[in-house]
Amino acid sequence: MSSSPSPQVWKYRLTLLLSLLILIPLGYFVRFYGGGTHWLSDFLGSVAYEIFWILLVLLIWPQASVSGVAIGVFLATCLIEFLQLWQLPILQALRSTFLGRLILGNVFSWKDFLSYFLGSIAGWFWGQSLHHRYSIKFYRN
Repeated sequence: MSSSPSPQVWKYRLTLLLSLLILIPLGYFVRFYGGGTHWLSDFLGSVAYEIFWILLVLLIWPQASVSGVAIGVFLATCLIEFLQLWQLPILQALRSTFLGRLILGNVFSWKDFLSYFLGSIAGWFWGQSLHHRYSIKFYRN
């Protein structure tokens, strides 16, 4: 038997959705803005990328542990970074598309791990503050 989500969960989800609607264009702007230095655009874009995935997972599973989501997203993006070393034809075909390049990337860089780490921390703070604001109860395993 399932019950419908509480009004607090709906407010939490709406706030996450609004956060994503602000973060997505901001992340694209930072990543593709031509007026700054390339490394800074890449770094800040990767931070926004990490935050995006954390907030998206929390939007889908609002009662998930923010810490667990942040750690999971960090590990997943690190794995994706290492996949950039693997040049399988299927991965290359996916990377040749805009969406594939955004999700999978195309050049391995040790520097990206720092931006993933900092993005995970920022996403954790963002998600944690919303969890507390709306008094969302975590699922217990």
